[in-house]
Amino acid sequence: MGLGEASARGTSMEGDCLSCIKYLMFVFNFLIFLGGSFLLGVGVWVVVDPTGFREIVAANPLLFTGVYIILAMGGMLFLLGFLGCCGAIRENKCLLLFFFMLILIIFLAELAAAILAFVFREHLTREYFTKELKRHYQGYNNTDVFTSTWNAIMNTFDCCGVNSPEDFEDSIFRFINPGEAVPESCCRRNSHLGEVGFSNREECLSGSMLYRNNKGCYSAVVDYFEMYIYVAGALAIVVLTIELFAMVFAMCLFRGIQ
Repeated sequence: MGLGEASARGTSMEGDCLSCIKYLMFVFNFLIFLGGSFLLGVGVWVVVDPTGFREIVAANPLLFTGVYIILAMGGMLFLLGFLGCCGAIRENKCLLLFFFMLILIIFLAELAAAILAFVFREHLTREYFTKELKRHYQGYNNTDVFTSTWNAIMNTFDCCGVNSPEDFEDSIFRFINPGEAVPESCCRRNSHLGEVGFSNREECLSGSMLYRNNKGCYSAVVDYFEMYIYVAGALAIVVLTIELFAMVFAMCLFRGIQ
Protein backbone atom coordinates (compact mmCIF):
# COMPACT_ATOMS: atom_id res chain seq x y z
CA MET A 1 0.00 0.00 0.00
CA GLY A 2 2.83 2.35 0.91
CA LEU A 3 4.66 1.51 -2.30
CA GLY A 4 1.52 2.18 -4.32
CA GLU A 5 1.01 5.58 -2.71
CA ALA A 6 4.67 6.49 -3.25
CA SER A 7 4.42 5.42 -6.89
CA ALA A 8 1.24 7.41 -7.40
CA ARG A 9 2.80 10.43 -5.69
CA GLY A 10 5.88 10.14 -7.91
CA THR A 11 3.76 9.85 -11.04
CA SER A 12 1.76 12.90 -9.95
CA MET A 13 4.96 14.91 -9.39
CA GLU A 14 6.30 13.87 -12.78
CA GLY A 15 3.03 14.95 -14.37
CA ASP A 16 3.15 18.31 -12.58
CA CYS A 17 6.78 18.79 -13.64
CA LEU A 18 5.96 17.90 -17.24
CA SER A 19 3.01 20.29 -17.20
CA CYS A 20 5.25 23.05 -15.81
CA ILE A 21 7.86 22.44 -18.55
CA LYS A 22 5.11 22.46 -21.19
CA TYR A 23 3.80 25.86 -20.16
CA LEU A 24 7.30 27.30 -19.70
CA MET A 25 8.16 26.17 -23.21
CA PHE A 26 4.98 27.78 -24.51
CA VAL A 27 5.96 31.07 -22.85
CA PHE A 28 9.52 30.95 -24.23
CA ASN A 29 8.27 30.15 -27.72
CA PHE A 30 5.74 32.93 -27.56
CA LEU A 31 8.65 35.29 -26.77
CA ILE A 32 10.55 33.86 -29.76
CA PHE A 33 7.43 34.46 -31.86
CA LEU A 34 7.36 38.10 -30.72
CA GLY A 35 11.11 38.49 -31.37
CA GLY A 36 10.68 37.15 -34.90
CA SER A 37 7.81 39.58 -35.49
CA PHE A 38 10.00 42.47 -34.33
CA LEU A 39 12.90 41.48 -36.62
CA LEU A 40 10.50 41.12 -39.56
CA GLY A 41 9.12 44.56 -38.82
CA VAL A 42 12.59 46.15 -38.66
CA GLY A 43 13.68 44.45 -41.89
CA VAL A 44 10.56 45.49 -43.78
CA TRP A 45 10.87 49.07 -42.46
CA VAL A 46 14.45 49.37 -43.73
CA VAL A 47 13.54 47.95 -47.16
CA VAL A 48 10.49 50.19 -47.75
CA ASP A 49 11.53 53.27 -45.70
CA PRO A 50 10.86 56.39 -47.81
CA THR A 51 13.35 58.70 -46.03
CA GLY A 52 16.43 57.51 -47.93
CA PHE A 53 17.75 54.91 -45.51
CA ARG A 54 16.95 52.23 -48.08
CA GLU A 55 19.43 53.87 -50.49
CA ILE A 56 22.08 54.04 -47.77
CA VAL A 57 21.73 50.32 -47.13
CA ALA A 58 21.65 49.42 -50.82
CA ALA A 59 25.05 51.02 -51.47
CA ASN A 60 26.91 49.04 -48.82
CA PRO A 61 27.03 45.29 -49.59
CA LEU A 62 27.51 44.41 -45.91
CA LEU A 63 24.50 46.44 -44.77
CA PHE A 64 22.44 45.25 -47.75
CA THR A 65 23.18 41.63 -46.88
CA GLY A 66 22.52 42.31 -43.20
CA VAL A 67 19.01 43.60 -43.88
CA TYR A 68 18.00 40.43 -45.71
CA ILE A 69 19.63 38.30 -43.02
CA ILE A 70 17.43 40.13 -40.49
CA LEU A 71 14.37 39.45 -42.67
CA ALA A 72 15.25 35.76 -43.05
CA MET A 73 16.01 35.30 -39.35
CA GLY A 74 12.84 37.14 -38.37
CA GLY A 75 10.76 34.91 -40.63
CA MET A 76 12.35 31.74 -39.27
CA LEU A 77 11.93 32.83 -35.64
CA PHE A 78 8.31 33.75 -36.37
CA LEU A 79 7.70 30.25 -37.79
CA LEU A 80 9.67 28.50 -35.04
CA GLY A 81 7.81 30.30 -32.28
CA PHE A 82 4.55 29.17 -33.82
CA LEU A 83 5.76 25.55 -34.19
CA GLY A 84 7.13 25.50 -30.64
CA CYS A 85 3.87 26.77 -29.17
CA CYS A 86 1.88 24.15 -31.11
CA GLY A 87 4.31 21.35 -30.19
CA ALA A 88 4.20 22.25 -26.49
CA ILE A 89 0.42 22.56 -26.20
CA ARG A 90 -0.33 19.46 -28.30
CA GLU A 91 2.60 17.48 -26.79
CA ASN A 92 3.58 16.31 -30.28
CA LYS A 93 7.01 14.61 -30.29
CA CYS A 94 7.56 15.09 -34.05
CA LEU A 95 6.88 18.84 -33.82
CA LEU A 96 9.12 19.14 -30.77
CA LEU A 97 12.03 17.30 -32.43
CA PHE A 98 11.63 19.34 -35.63
CA PHE A 99 11.53 22.52 -33.54
CA PHE A 100 14.67 21.53 -31.60
CA MET A 101 16.70 20.78 -34.75
CA LEU A 102 15.68 24.00 -36.51
CA ILE A 103 16.28 26.25 -33.52
CA LEU A 104 19.69 24.62 -33.01
CA ILE A 105 20.60 25.46 -36.63
CA ILE A 106 19.41 29.05 -36.16
CA PHE A 107 21.29 29.36 -32.87
CA LEU A 108 24.54 28.24 -34.54
CA ALA A 109 23.89 30.53 -37.55
CA GLU A 110 23.42 33.54 -35.23
CA LEU A 111 26.66 32.74 -33.43
CA ALA A 112 28.44 32.48 -36.81
CA ALA A 113 26.96 35.84 -37.88
CA ALA A 114 28.19 37.47 -34.66
CA ILE A 115 31.69 36.08 -35.24
CA LEU A 116 31.69 37.31 -38.87
CA ALA A 117 30.52 40.77 -37.74
CA PHE A 118 33.45 40.88 -35.31
CA VAL A 119 35.95 39.68 -37.93
CA PHE A 120 34.81 42.20 -40.58
CA ARG A 121 34.32 45.10 -38.17
CA GLU A 122 37.13 47.03 -39.92
CA HIS A 123 34.75 47.58 -42.87
CA LEU A 124 32.61 49.82 -40.63
CA THR A 125 35.41 52.09 -39.36
CA ARG A 126 35.91 55.79 -40.07
CA GLU A 127 39.12 55.04 -41.96
CA TYR A 128 37.41 52.60 -44.32
CA PHE A 129 34.52 54.96 -45.15
CA THR A 130 36.90 57.91 -45.58
CA LYS A 131 39.07 55.97 -48.02
CA GLU A 132 36.02 54.86 -50.01
CA LEU A 133 34.61 58.43 -50.08
CA LYS A 134 37.87 59.85 -51.42
CA ARG A 135 38.12 57.17 -54.09
CA HIS A 136 34.53 56.93 -55.35
CA TYR A 137 32.41 59.99 -54.49
CA GLN A 138 31.86 62.13 -57.62
CA GLY A 139 29.49 64.81 -56.34
CA TYR A 140 26.80 65.26 -58.99
CA ASN A 141 26.66 61.94 -60.84
CA ASN A 142 23.33 60.63 -59.57
CA THR A 143 23.55 57.60 -61.87
CA ASP A 144 26.38 56.35 -59.67
CA VAL A 145 24.90 54.44 -56.71
CA PHE A 146 27.76 55.30 -54.35
CA THR A 147 27.53 59.04 -55.11
CA SER A 148 23.73 59.23 -54.91
CA THR A 149 23.81 57.31 -51.64
CA TRP A 150 26.29 59.69 -50.06
CA ASN A 151 24.22 62.64 -51.28
CA ALA A 152 21.18 61.08 -49.60
CA ILE A 153 23.14 60.59 -46.36
CA MET A 154 24.45 64.17 -46.27
CA ASN A 155 21.05 65.66 -47.13
CA THR A 156 19.19 63.47 -44.61
CA PHE A 157 21.55 63.95 -41.65
CA ASP A 158 22.76 67.52 -42.44
CA CYS A 159 26.39 66.42 -42.39
CA CYS A 160 29.45 66.62 -44.64
CA GLY A 161 32.08 63.95 -45.35
CA VAL A 162 32.84 61.07 -43.05
CA ASN A 163 34.69 63.01 -40.34
CA SER A 164 34.40 66.60 -41.61
CA PRO A 165 34.34 68.63 -44.86
CA GLU A 166 38.14 68.27 -45.02
CA ASP A 167 37.60 64.66 -46.17
CA PHE A 168 37.06 65.98 -49.70
CA GLU A 169 40.63 67.24 -49.95
CA ASP A 170 42.73 65.07 -52.30
CA SER A 171 39.59 63.24 -53.41
CA ILE A 172 38.22 62.33 -56.82
CA PHE A 173 35.46 64.90 -56.18
CA ARG A 174 38.03 67.72 -56.04
CA PHE A 175 39.71 66.31 -59.15
CA ILE A 176 36.39 66.40 -61.07
CA ASN A 177 35.28 69.74 -59.53
CA PRO A 178 38.47 71.73 -58.86
CA GLY A 179 36.56 74.96 -58.18
CA GLU A 180 34.52 73.55 -55.29
CA ALA A 181 35.75 72.80 -51.76
CA VAL A 182 32.68 70.70 -50.86
CA PRO A 183 29.72 69.27 -52.79
CA GLU A 184 26.31 70.90 -52.88
CA SER A 185 24.95 68.26 -50.49
CA CYS A 186 27.11 69.75 -47.72
CA CYS A 187 25.46 73.19 -47.97
CA ARG A 188 23.10 74.36 -45.27
CA ARG A 189 19.46 74.80 -46.18
CA ASN A 190 16.76 77.12 -44.88
CA SER A 191 13.04 76.47 -44.96
CA HIS A 192 11.03 79.53 -45.98
CA LEU A 193 7.25 79.40 -46.53
CA GLY A 194 7.40 75.66 -46.98
CA GLU A 195 10.19 75.84 -49.59
CA VAL A 196 13.70 74.60 -48.85
CA GLY A 197 16.63 76.52 -50.34
CA PHE A 198 20.35 76.98 -49.75
CA SER A 199 21.47 79.60 -47.24
CA ASN A 200 24.27 80.70 -49.58
CA ARG A 201 25.28 78.07 -52.13
CA GLU A 202 28.20 79.99 -53.66
CA GLU A 203 29.85 80.74 -50.31
CA CYS A 204 29.31 77.14 -49.24
CA LEU A 205 30.93 75.66 -52.35
CA SER A 206 33.88 78.01 -51.94
CA GLY A 207 34.50 76.53 -48.47
CA SER A 208 32.88 79.00 -46.07
CA MET A 209 32.22 77.30 -42.71
CA LEU A 210 29.23 79.56 -42.04
CA TYR A 211 27.15 78.14 -44.88
CA ARG A 212 28.05 74.45 -44.84
CA ASN A 213 27.38 71.55 -42.48
CA ASN A 214 30.57 70.96 -40.53
CA LYS A 215 29.66 67.78 -38.66
CA GLY A 216 30.92 64.49 -40.11
CA CYS A 217 28.35 61.94 -41.24
CA TYR A 218 29.92 59.08 -39.26
CA SER A 219 29.19 60.85 -35.95
CA ALA A 220 25.79 62.08 -37.17
CA VAL A 221 24.61 58.60 -38.18
CA VAL A 222 26.02 56.93 -35.05
CA ASP A 223 24.37 59.55 -32.82
CA TYR A 224 21.05 59.07 -34.62
CA PHE A 225 21.07 55.29 -34.40
CA GLU A 226 22.92 54.93 -31.07
CA MET A 227 19.82 54.05 -29.08
CA TYR A 228 18.65 51.58 -31.72
CA ILE A 229 22.09 49.91 -31.83
CA TYR A 230 22.03 49.30 -28.07
CA VAL A 231 18.43 48.07 -28.23
CA ALA A 232 19.29 45.71 -31.10
CA GLY A 233 22.33 44.38 -29.22
CA ALA A 234 20.35 43.81 -26.03
CA LEU A 235 17.55 42.16 -28.00
CA ALA A 236 20.04 39.83 -29.72
CA ILE A 237 21.40 38.67 -26.33
CA VAL A 238 17.86 38.15 -25.02
CA VAL A 239 16.85 36.18 -28.15
CA LEU A 240 19.93 33.91 -27.90
CA THR A 241 19.18 33.25 -24.22
CA ILE A 242 15.53 32.48 -24.93
CA GLU A 243 16.51 30.13 -27.77
CA LEU A 244 18.91 28.26 -25.47
CA PHE A 245 16.23 27.77 -22.81
CA ALA A 246 13.67 26.81 -25.46
CA MET A 247 15.96 24.03 -26.72
CA VAL A 248 16.43 22.71 -23.17
CA PHE A 249 12.68 22.75 -22.47
CA ALA A 250 11.91 21.15 -25.86
CA MET A 251 14.26 18.23 -25.17
CA CYS A 252 12.96 17.80 -21.60
CA LEU A 253 9.36 17.80 -22.82
CA PHE A 254 10.27 15.42 -25.67
CA ARG A 255 11.83 12.96 -23.24
CA GLY A 256 8.91 13.28 -20.78
CA ILE A 257 6.12 12.55 -23.28
CA GLN A 258 5.07 8.89 -23.20
